[in-house]
Amino acid sequence: MPRFFVDEKPAGGNIIIVGEDARHIGRSLRMAVGERITVCAGGVDHLCRLEKISDSEVVCSVISSEISKEPSVRLTLYQALPKLDKLEFIVQKAVELGAAEIVPVLTKRCVSRPGSERFDKKLDRLNKISLEAAKQSGRGIIPRVSGIISFEDCLKRLSCEDLALICYEKGGKRLSELNFPKSGKIGVLIGSEGGFEPSEAESAKASGVVPVWLGDRILRCETAPIAALAIIMNLTDNI
Repeated sequence: MPRFFVDEKPAGGNIIIVGEDARHIGRSLRMAVGERITVCAGGVDHLCRLEKISDSEVVCSVISSEISKEPSVRLTLYQALPKLDKLEFIVQKAVELGAAEIVPVLTKRCVSRPGSERFDKKLDRLNKISLEAAKQSGRGIIPRVSGIISFEDCLKRLSCEDLALICYEKGGKRLSELNFPKSGKIGVLIGSEGGFEPSEAESAKASGVVPVWLGDRILRCETAPIAALAIIMNLTDNI
């Protein structure tokens, strides 16, 4: 069933979809009055009947509602900046696996080092990828892709998580050895193509970030977040 997002459900029982999504319903999907769609508003899934369709707006009446099936943990992926085509892939798969936010981080070994102005132009595309992945995977929220932050700012943000992890190729605990909360906030920091400088790993440990190990095989920077997120979602009973 087609899935759409709105900021919030307006009072009165109806939901109004406007802009590109309205045109998509009428022109691309060629839907008709009486057909049904799912509209997610504020983390609640609404089964809706189409009542009025035009290029400017679609009016839907709510048939039933239920809380969206979001993961019980709020997982933020802090991804050291890879080449942008790899970041697009990481965003798509992280959203499918249940990440709540993706934060690109500039570390010492990042090969791709775009200026903030150049990267900001890519943000719209990255967030559109997140939106499409959220629709496809039945998410209750649209995970946000933020602007680039420094490694130092990343450590500050990780200190606010209930559990903060860094995937480090030179060793650490296995994810299965950790006591994961069944709810709360988890932050996971993953390196770019070149991994982390030893000094960065030490700074992370000194800030309370737990080093974790994904095995003897060195994973590509676009494979590591998929492996880590899938394991964490399994260990927190979300897969």
